[in-house]
Amino acid sequence: MVGEVDDVTLPKATVQKIISEVLDSDLTFSKEAREIIIECGVEFIMMLAGSASEIADKELKKTIAPDHVIKSLQDLEFDEFIPPLEEILHQHKENQKIRERRDAKFKKSGLSEEELLRQQEELFRQSRSRLQQTSSVSDVSGNEPETGLKTEEF
Repeated sequence: MVGEVDDVTLPKATVQKIISEVLDSDLTFSKEAREIIIECGVEFIMMLAGSASEIADKELKKTIAPDHVIKSLQDLEFDEFIPPLEEILHQHKENQKIRERRDAKFKKSGLSEEELLRQQEELFRQSRSRLQQTSSVSDVSGNEPETGLKTEEF
C-alpha cells in the first residue's frame, strides 16, 4: 500500500470548487498552488486514516468508527475540527433514522412499489379533478374559491 501513495490524489475539479468558495472574488489561485493543496489534503487524509486505524487496532476493532476519527483529530491536535464534525455526524444519524422509518413504513404497507405508484397516480388524478371543479366554480361565480387561507398569512 505504501507504494501506491504516489497514485493517490483528490479530484482537481472538487478541490478547485472548494478553493473558489473560500477565495475572495478578486483573487486567483495558480495551478501549482492547487496542486500543493491537493498534496496537503492527501497527506492529511492519510495521517488521519492511519491514526484512526491504529486506534481501532488497539481496541481490537475491524471497522474504523467515527469515534476513532474524532480521537485521531484530538491526538493530531486538530481539536477545532471536532465540533463541526460532531454536528455533521449528528445530522447524518438523524437523516439515517428518517430514511429507516420511511423504508419501514414502505415495507409495513405490504404493497408493492407498483401498487404504491398506482395509488399515488390516483391521488394526483383526484387532486387535479378537485382543482378543476373549484376552478370551474370560480369561473361561473366570478369569485375565487374559498381556500381557508387569508392573504395576510403569506
